[in-house]
Amino acid sequence: MLSPEVKTSEELGRSTQLSFAQSINAALRQALDLDPGVFVCGIGADTPAGIFGTTKGLVDRFGSKRVFDTPIAEAGLTALAAGAANAGLRPVIIHQRLDFMLYSVDQVVNWMAPWRFMSGGRAKMPVTICAIIGKGWGQGPQHTKSLHTWFAHVPGLQVVMPASPSDAKGLLLSSIMSDDPTLFIEGRSLFSMQEDVPDAPYFIRLGEALVRRAGKDITLVSMGSMVPLALQAADTLSKANIDTEIVDLRCLMPLDIANIVTSVKKTGRLVVAEPGWRMYGAAAEIIATIVETLGEMRSRPRRVAWPQSAVPTSSKLEEQFYPTSDDIVAACRASVTES
Repeated sequence: MLSPEVKTSEELGRSTQLSFAQSINAALRQALDLDPGVFVCGIGADTPAGIFGTTKGLVDRFGSKRVFDTPIAEAGLTALAAGAANAGLRPVIIHQRLDFMLYSVDQVVNWMAPWRFMSGGRAKMPVTICAIIGKGWGQGPQHTKSLHTWFAHVPGLQVVMPASPSDAKGLLLSSIMSDDPTLFIEGRSLFSMQEDVPDAPYFIRLGEALVRRAGKDITLVSMGSMVPLALQAADTLSKANIDTEIVDLRCLMPLDIANIVTSVKKTGRLVVAEPGWRMYGAAAEIIATIVETLGEMRSRPRRVAWPQSAVPTSSKLEEQFYPTSDDIVAACRASVTES
């Protein structure tokens, strides 16, 4: 499904079927074309493979001054990016694992995030940090953490979580051209997803959720790599005459709570499916806000999320750890049955 902003039209012209990874590559290529201040860096960014294909071929087109490999020194790399952004450039940092960007938390949280606030709005910090989550392929507890809620908690940071190739391209272009620091989270399990993506550059406004499927019986909110599972669940639920409305957040910060409120006012029920730990998560925040805003609902809200455990390494344990579309179906069925 194409996002409303990127439907094929005379204005946008031709579309090409791209994978999620290829869409990221296309966004980076067009950003480098659009603004000479954009540069891309990260461990392996200039290799032939190009960080799972997302930076493939960029160094050949734009040269080693704008696309380059870096040492394994996340803190230094982030400080370099902050300085470059303060000088008027638009750096894009790519971490092959979100876990590894934790070495740069001081720069991100104490410097980048409050930079505009500390300058009284006079200074900008146009840094985009692309961080990959390696779900579901034996990466274990040190290569799979989805820490989106950590960073969404910090004022001044934007947190983007695309769920489709067309959204990945439009949201990444908007992130790079934003004047605020942005964490762009890429679910590795989405990289092979295929979709028609417009060839021309386009921008999706950050902080606008997308209703991917309209429905009247229950609101199912999701984000990132959980959205395809939510869509599968909705197909299953439709066979039981349960009409599910799916709200894809696309951005965790800014959060489009108004879109969720509108949906839940219509359905009276809410399930949130989150690709992260259950406790203190985005699902909890969304449910709390909806309950505070609307008060009584037709049934109590429910969460589908990771168990409160380190991520296992073995494939058999992974199967038990990660929620499935069946788990989402069960939560939605329970919500409908309860009311």
